[in-house]
Amino acid sequence: MKQSIFARVAQLAKANLNTLLDSAENPQKMLDQMIRDYSENIREAEAAAAQTIGNLRMAEDDYSRAVNDANTWGSKAVAASRKADEFRAAGNNAHADKFDALARLALSRQMTAESMAKSQAPTLAAQNQAVDQLKNGLDLMRAKLRELTVKRNELVNRARVAATQSQVNDALKALGGEDPTSAIGRYEDSVRRQEATVRGQQELASSSLEAQFASLEDLGEQTEVEARLAALKAGDRRALGSRDG
Repeated sequence: MKQSIFARVAQLAKANLNTLLDSAENPQKMLDQMIRDYSENIREAEAAAAQTIGNLRMAEDDYSRAVNDANTWGSKAVAASRKADEFRAAGNNAHADKFDALARLALSRQMTAESMAKSQAPTLAAQNQAVDQLKNGLDLMRAKLRELTVKRNELVNRARVAATQSQVNDALKALGGEDPTSAIGRYEDSVRRQEATVRGQQELASSSLEAQFASLEDLGEQTEVEARLAALKAGDRRALGSRDG
């Protein structure tokens, strides 16, 4: 079970990301799914590692207990042997034999505890090594996940920028290379033509008005001429009449 979890994580870590992305219809969705799979497998690996570490701690407790038992029974054997020597020195062989028997029992228990500790030591060392490898492996997996997440965000941002730039390029292409201000320039030309037409109309109107005033001036001049002519004729008639009289 644990081996399969770590095998899946290792397979994801060794995957050729570039090849996978090149063949994917939607690279972003694929990266998101890969991150989810990687995260889920890491969670399973963490649970398996926690169980392994828990088993190691139990084994360490058993080993420590065996070592402590061996030390305790050794101390009891020493104490019982000394007590037996004291009784034997005092001539009390019965009590001496009793404490020697206790010393032998304690030594037997000590040997059993030492044997247990000795048999557990290699397994304990192997489990410690395995746990260290698991911790290092999990650290590498988490670092790989962070790297994958950063890479995913970078690629997504680059894809968004590229898409935006593509839209800008499409918009510029849709204009056909025509300067959008050219329409304003054409409208300005139209306005100038209208203004010129108005000025022409005003000039034409002004010329017509001046002609009318000029005709009035001509009429007034003719009227003055006629008046003077009439006065001249009237004066001549008066002059003729005075000579006839």
